[in-house]
Amino acid sequence: MAIPADAAVSLNFPVINMEKLETGERGAAMEVIRDACENWGFFELLNHGVSHELMDEVERVSKANYTACREGQFKEFAARTLEAGDKGADVKDVDWESTFFVRHLPASNLADLPDLDHHYRQLIKEFASEIEKLAEKVLDLLCENLGLEQGYLKRAFAGSRGPTFGTKVSSYPPCPRPDLVDGLRAHTDAGGVILLFQDDQVSGLQLLKDGAWVEVPPMRHAIVVNIGDQLEVITNGRYKSVMHRVLTRADGNRMSIASFYNPGADAVIFPAPALVAAAGATEKNEGEEGGAVYPKFVFEDYMNLYVRHKFEAKEPRFKAMKADAAPIATA
Repeated sequence: MAIPADAAVSLNFPVINMEKLETGERGAAMEVIRDACENWGFFELLNHGVSHELMDEVERVSKANYTACREGQFKEFAARTLEAGDKGADVKDVDWESTFFVRHLPASNLADLPDLDHHYRQLIKEFASEIEKLAEKVLDLLCENLGLEQGYLKRAFAGSRGPTFGTKVSSYPPCPRPDLVDGLRAHTDAGGVILLFQDDQVSGLQLLKDGAWVEVPPMRHAIVVNIGDQLEVITNGRYKSVMHRVLTRADGNRMSIASFYNPGADAVIFPAPALVAAAGATEKNEGEEGGAVYPKFVFEDYMNLYVRHKFEAKEPRFKAMKADAAPIATA
């Protein structure tokens, strides 16, 4: 993808104060969410209900865990990567990050992860519980904006065992050669709705908007929300997942805690009939042919394709799912 790698442009990034949803300003706040989902793929939430004290402790302990348990191993990786790059090797397919993943639903693996003490495990469990509730609240706000009945998106994600939900804890340490390697290569997220607790001191997260990279501004105690591929399908393209990346920096160790509220493995994903009908009616009035723009598929099948093509454009993935589609019951 031929996108300039220069500094991100400065725009009015969408920020929603969730307290306004309980006031006479609800309509304006909902309009910001609508515009963000349709035109940005990202927005930030303030006063979202997750305790600031809990967030501060999660941040403190996560950074301490990296220093104590993962920094040494990362430095070995960094030395090998820089040496290869200095010798002329292409290391653009490498991500400059140290990470571990916690699965919460449908079954937790938290007890099985090494290098996490009891306090950190309890913090992760408590934080995940709060983020899960916030994710479901966001889904209901999206239902309201889309004109879908409350709970539609949660049910669409359910499958036979409920949604899949997990958290990726990442550190992006300083890189002496930011020109050589990205923190995380550009991609869209495969799943449903992603809620990110990012470092408010060290920037680096950018999204692609109108052909230019836009910084997602660090804000204290904010939660960043972004749209995944599955919401694009369910909304029949009304909402869009967008390419995003993390740049490396010569200074600062960026913390990132991303929680993914995704469909269950066997959930059948397809455009919501009400949105297909609404789009069809609009297009008919404009003399165009309406209908579902995206195929019907099982989420696990999409993930199997995504893991092989994560850092590529999403459109060929949708086309491949359509080409491979077999009749799927949705009852």
